[in-house]
Amino acid sequence: MCTWTGKGNDPRYTPTTCFETFLFPADLAPEVRGHAAAIARAAARLVALRDAWLNPPAWTERVPEVVPLGLSTSPYPDRIVAKAGFEKDLARRTLTNLYNQRPAWLAQAHAALDAAVAAAYGWADWAPVMADDEILRRWLALNLARGSKG
Repeated sequence: MCTWTGKGNDPRYTPTTCFETFLFPADLAPEVRGHAAAIARAAARLVALRDAWLNPPAWTERVPEVVPLGLSTSPYPDRIVAKAGFEKDLARRTLTNLYNQRPAWLAQAHAALDAAVAAAYGWADWAPVMADDEILRRWLALNLARGSKG
């Protein structure tokens, strides 16, 4: 359960309570990196593909952010701005539009990430068509098993 706290109407997200009971695969401890590395590679590929679609290099340029006083480099990512003539095209490149189109390359990248996560849980029988109810059933069983050990 994620906790939202704050004064009055000023909510504050508290990730420690959100993720302390999340059922991360047991073997993702720092000393065991095989599954974690596979998940990281699949996630990085998904991000790279999405970024390339959102901000095609032929349509955009990267502008370095300002360097705050007292720092030698900017802690901020570069700004991505449209090249002349591509402003309207770039404005239509949103995550909502991408996911509404759901091109095959995006679905395949998500399936690869899902497969890497399923492998980390040891679900050798996982397939993209596995029902959400089955995944939730497995997470509940894992949660109950871990809870009985503690």
